[in-house]
Amino acid sequence: MIRHNGVTRLADYRHPGEAVPAPLPRPNLSDREVEVLLAWLAAESKEEAAGRLFISASTVSTHLARIRAKYTGVGRTAPTKTHLFARALQDGYTSLDRW
Repeated sequence: MIRHNGVTRLADYRHPGEAVPAPLPRPNLSDREVEVLLAWLAAESKEEAAGRLFISASTVSTHLARIRAKYTGVGRTAPTKTHLFARALQDGYTSLDRW
């Protein structure tokens, strides 16, 4: 097992010769969709996110529906806020350090 700066990485637990998992398919989210997604994740409600972005709550809902459809289209459903947060982390749209 190799330690990097005192930290054991998940990859260090693989058996020799074990295949590395293929990267996850990533939907093509627009910059605005990412902005709305992150605002909503940081908010208590769609109304709060809408207020921060100076748009209506129904516009937030429309963006979220499109984002969910794009994730479903690549085989990675995201029916809940928690799922969307996980997808945003997995795809590099945000990091745990930000939260």
